[in-house]
Amino acid sequence: MEIAGIGPGPYAAMMLADLGAEVLRIDRPGSSPSATADPTLRNRKVLRLDLKRLDGVEILLRAVDRADVLLEGFRPGVAERLGFGPDVCLQRNSRLVFGRITGWGQSGPLARTAGHDINYIALTGLLHQVGEPGGKPVPPMNVVGDYGGGGLLLAYGVLAALFERQTSGLGQVVDAAMIDGAASFMAATFALREAGCWRDAPGKNFLTGAAHYYDTYETSDSRWVAIGSIEPQFHAQMLERLGLDPGEFASAQGFDADGYDRLVDEIWPVMKRRVAAAVARHTRDELAELFAGTDACVTPVLSLDEAAAHPHNRARRTFVEIDGVTQNAPAPRFSRSVPDAPRPPSREPSQTEAVLAELGYDTAAIETLRRDGAFHG
Repeated sequence: MEIAGIGPGPYAAMMLADLGAEVLRIDRPGSSPSATADPTLRNRKVLRLDLKRLDGVEILLRAVDRADVLLEGFRPGVAERLGFGPDVCLQRNSRLVFGRITGWGQSGPLARTAGHDINYIALTGLLHQVGEPGGKPVPPMNVVGDYGGGGLLLAYGVLAALFERQTSGLGQVVDAAMIDGAASFMAATFALREAGCWRDAPGKNFLTGAAHYYDTYETSDSRWVAIGSIEPQFHAQMLERLGLDPGEFASAQGFDADGYDRLVDEIWPVMKRRVAAAVARHTRDELAELFAGTDACVTPVLSLDEAAAHPHNRARRTFVEIDGVTQNAPAPRFSRSVPDAPRPPSREPSQTEAVLAELGYDTAAIETLRRDGAFHG
């Protein structure tokens, strides 16, 4: 069960539904219809309930009785106030996994405070690493907090709780906080910092654009290529194809704590200018052809439309088209249990009556609930 929300909650439900979970989305009355092109709402049944009414909550709780998982993304305390907090739900169904996704988590001074992806990654130190040297921190879309550190963390936690339930026979609450998920992405950063090979500033590290071998470069046709030739053998191929002298780059590859400051401040800036000049002699597509079949780790930076048409993505069906809408395909892939093709979001105003019948309500009870305003659709 998924209580309607935006961002990480629907994304987690999509990830689970893509891999075969039967997901019932509880929509709000007056919300935009579920007949939408939004890929994060695919593969769902829809039940539109007024959760401010006792009879609406009772319908939800009846569904909880037979559910494995409930996902909700309210601020802490809201589900409890509405009458379907984890204590109530787990008392009715002790095997339920109650997944909660918030920005700040269920506890702490900021737990009940509003926020968005940019705020959560700002307080982890992650945002402080991203941007141009000497410039301002730049938000990397909302994928780090909302989706990777939020929705994916929630789906991962839910699956772990379901796995643990096989031993204990009991459900539990999963407190997935975007600030925690974003912090977990920094594990390798903490290791590099401890080794003296990381500067706590935007654009001052080899993975954030300081190094000549890990950055984007503008081409002669005002497009861009991405270079990620970290390993020496890949670095050598990159230089060779660009016609650059390896001897001039001998001091710029690899690093240790003693020489890191000199690399960042003196050597890499010079090397970046040389690579930029070499790249600027070619168009983006010329470079794509020049580096095709090599291990130099040089790729074109593609637009969304170009990405969907790229031969590798087409071969793997990384993107699919559903009802005319290009979108992400289910991931990851499995050798044996292949999920069904995604179904588009429901184009029916609501499947409420059918779902209520599955929950054991007869025709007269459904009509009474409709008349009383417990559900819509």
